[in-house]
Amino acid sequence: MADTVVVHPNREANAAKATKAAVTLLLIVGGALILIVLISGWKKQSGMQIVAIVYALLYLLMAYLVGRKWNRGVLPVAAGMAIMWTVVALVAAPAYFYNDKTGFADPGLLPTSLLGLLTLIQVPVQILLVFFCLRGLQQKWNVEVEVPRDEAERYRSGDYEGDPQTA
Repeated sequence: MADTVVVHPNREANAAKATKAAVTLLLIVGGALILIVLISGWKKQSGMQIVAIVYALLYLLMAYLVGRKWNRGVLPVAAGMAIMWTVVALVAAPAYFYNDKTGFADPGLLPTSLLGLLTLIQVPVQILLVFFCLRGLQQKWNVEVEVPRDEAERYRSGDYEGDPQTA
């Protein structure tokens, strides 16, 4: 049929839009926190600089792919990376607090205790990221339905009476 278009009915739901926004925001916040701790505590990173840079850049790339392209394929990757970074943050945070004593060198731009707090803040951010990534996978953003051009606007406005989840 020459007069058909492909629509993604599951992307039009408010829950899907909210999930996409949450995943995008959490990826940006996670990447920003990683970069802030990296740059502020460069001397204390002990060889983690390259890993942190790659993580932050991948998070920002995935935020673009989810936020602009509705790419569902990066959601499991983001969830897996978030789980691994949660472990890194849980291991690294106590070291910052332990080094926040007299006699230890100041790491640089931010106080050591603030770096420890920012590292601990990454833990709930990463856990939320895992949760919303899994929620996005459940919403089946990838479902495509081929419909006549005149019905496509009904899908986009949410006026379709069928069940798009089973399409």
